[in-house]
Amino acid sequence: MGKPSGKAGPTSRGRLNRDRVLTTAIALADKAGIESLTMRRLGEELGVEAMSLYNHVANKEDLLHGMVDAVFSEIELPSHSDGWKSAMRKRSISFRTALSRHPWATGLQDSGTNPGPGTLRHHDRVIGTLRNAGFSVAMAAHAFSALDSYIYGFAMQEKSLPFRTEEETAAMAHIMLAQLPANEYPYLAELTAEHVLQPGYNYGDEFPLGLDLILDGLERWLERHRMESQPEESRLA
Repeated sequence: MGKPSGKAGPTSRGRLNRDRVLTTAIALADKAGIESLTMRRLGEELGVEAMSLYNHVANKEDLLHGMVDAVFSEIELPSHSDGWKSAMRKRSISFRTALSRHPWATGLQDSGTNPGPGTLRHHDRVIGTLRNAGFSVAMAAHAFSALDSYIYGFAMQEKSLPFRTEEETAAMAHIMLAQLPANEYPYLAELTAEHVLQPGYNYGDEFPLGLDLILDGLERWLERHRMESQPEESRLA
């Protein structure tokens, strides 16, 4: 009798299907980055030949689309029981949290060419929440764009930072401060010393403030739109 190959086959770890392929691909990308994800490595992780994967995903592009769709499925959908502002705030925070869990996803934003059901459901609920709040179609599109540009942009900036913990942040700030002559860069030095180096500083804490500024601006814009949409005699009453 020959020795076991050492590779776990699909039956020993559960039957291979699309969901399992996507879940394993996401775990690999989370651990080692999207650049490390190849069909061969994914097959090895699943205990199958790479060619077997093509029974469940059409190609590498289909795999990546499926991974993005799975990330969208993790995001909390706006609740019909909340006001639009509260619903969009919760959704935006949930979105940013999902991108923090899967930083590779910031570079694989849904192109709109082949969205999956999770992505479509998410987008439809966001647009519906804005439309039901009184945003016109164009206003809903602008609001959606403003919010997602901020969320994706913040996630990309956070991903590019050379520090993660409070200790790493403080160490990097001290290095920067030593390289910033206060007479040449007074405002950068001031920001580093009086903000970044304060106890408990965490760059991620900047996110809710920026989000609230956008939501407050959208709220004022919506109120102005409502006022302008009223008959002139109603506005003058």
